[in-house]
Amino acid sequence: MNRNLYVVMGVTGCGKSTVGAILAHTLGVDFVEGDDYHPLENVQRMASGTPLTDEHRADWLQALVTRVREAKDAGTGLVLTCSALKRSYRDALHEAAPELRFVFLEGPRELIAERLAGRRGHFMPASLLDSQLATLEQPAFDEHAWAYDIRQPAQRIVDDVVARASAS
Repeated sequence: MNRNLYVVMGVTGCGKSTVGAILAHTLGVDFVEGDDYHPLENVQRMASGTPLTDEHRADWLQALVTRVREAKDAGTGLVLTCSALKRSYRDALHEAAPELRFVFLEGPRELIAERLAGRRGHFMPASLLDSQLATLEQPAFDEHAWAYDIRQPAQRIVDDVVARASAS
C-alpha cells in the first residue's frame, strides 16, 4: 500500500498550493495542482465570478480521480491540491485509492479573504470565497482527514503531516 498519496484540500486561498508543494518536495513525490485540470470553460466561469455547480465540476473531478488512480496503480506517491469541498468529491477520490489521506486546511474567513486580496495572477476572484465556504462540507470523523489551522506556518503543517504519517 502506498502511504504517500495525499489531497491537500480547502477553500480557495487557504494555502493548498503552498502546503502541497512543500509536502510533495519533502516526500519526493509528484505534485499535481488540481486547478490545472479545470477545463477552460470552468476557468472562465470562475474568473467571471460565477460559482461552479456539481455538473461543471464532474469532468474535472473525474480527471483528478484518474490521476490519483494512476499514481496508486504505479505505486508512486502523489500530492494533489483540490478544494474537495463536498464529501461526494472526497468519496470519489478515496474510491480511486483507499489509502488516500486528506489534509484539510481551514482558518478564519477574514484571514483567507486577506490572502485572496493579496494574490496576483490567479483566475479565482475573492468574490467566490463566500460561495466556497457555503458549499464546504467539513470532513466528517469517519473520513479520517487531518485538519490544520492555516494560521500555522506551512512548513509546520508539513512537518506534522510527515510525523503523523510516519507514526501511523
